[in-house]
Amino acid sequence: MKHIGVIGCGTMGLGIAQVAASNNHSVFIYDSFPSAIDKARINLNKTLQTLFDKEKISKEKWDQIIANITWCIDLNEFKNCEFVIEAIVENFSIKKTVFENLSQIVSDTCIIASNTSSLSITSLASCVKNPKRFIGVHFFNPAPVMPLVEIIPGIQTEENSLTLSKQLIASWKKEIVVAKDTPGFIVNRIARPYYGEAIRIYEENLASKEYIDQTMKKLGGFKMGPFELMDFIGHDVNYAVTESVWTAFYFEPKYKPSLSQKRLVEAAYLGRKSGIGFYNYEDVSHESKDIELDLEKSTMIFERIICMLIHEAADALYLEIASKEDIETAMCKGVNYPKGLLHWADEIGIEKCVSILNYYYNLYHEERYRCSAILQMMAKSKITFFNHNVSVCL
Repeated sequence: MKHIGVIGCGTMGLGIAQVAASNNHSVFIYDSFPSAIDKARINLNKTLQTLFDKEKISKEKWDQIIANITWCIDLNEFKNCEFVIEAIVENFSIKKTVFENLSQIVSDTCIIASNTSSLSITSLASCVKNPKRFIGVHFFNPAPVMPLVEIIPGIQTEENSLTLSKQLIASWKKEIVVAKDTPGFIVNRIARPYYGEAIRIYEENLASKEYIDQTMKKLGGFKMGPFELMDFIGHDVNYAVTESVWTAFYFEPKYKPSLSQKRLVEAAYLGRKSGIGFYNYEDVSHESKDIELDLEKSTMIFERIICMLIHEAADALYLEIASKEDIETAMCKGVNYPKGLLHWADEIGIEKCVSILNYYYNLYHEERYRCSAILQMMAKSKITFFNHNVSVCL
């Protein structure tokens, strides 16, 4: 595939265009707003200037990337594209209109992809002519830096479209995982407890946000604590994903959003980008403050959060959302977890994980702590994820 189309000049669309252009594709990037294109041109040159200053690229490579990109305000310029990826606002009706128009322009063999992080690929595929060539290709931000790409076939997606998409993305030196078309795919589904359970502990006044963050960094080896990470992502984005997954799963209790985070969004306290979120970034003292941790209390917090994450990863495997290898890769490469959650479960012990989950289920009598069937069966059979054939207990 030589000609690549990218719809949307925002951070994600521009990042994907940069990746494709860096790999010597002829890239057509479209936005309906000329001002967005002007801004994207400036931002791309700033990015390339930084890479050049750091000696990551040569001046010749910089010039090549710029030369490989055609800026478009008319979607008809995509007529010769062989692969088009959409990266616009997460609004189904807007995407539907774009895909309907696009499928009238490109050839019937052009693969059409969406970078959506929360919408159904199957539903979006129904918007195009020949939905067999439609697929989900979910990059992580910033696209030129983050190695992971989730590829999500819809019900209609034919095998050849999946194969060609994997070949293209692999040629861009990305780590590929394949996910079933379910809300949140792999990463945005499995990662929910890192935020939700931390907020729950905070709301119950069991520990301060600073204490929880330092616990997860010191005991778990996470690069950022959950409150730091939510502030970094932005509460408008993080809360919207949680609410979307919760709603798409018919209000499954374990994905229930938090009122604490909703109030931050309502106050426009969005985190680092607004200067205040869970933390106030005008006062950076919290970033260097070291808290002395009580081992018993910290262990309780760490085990509660990690077991909820393990539970979610195990459930994703049980429901065949992805292979165990892809689940591990996704969490390490997509959100920089220090190790795969299923390997972590084997280290902690499946029986201990089940015991911890059952403790919280009996304490709260809430469905969010209901232990996955796969973990219960594995504990009973005394088998692990990577030293045994897990399918024997299913």
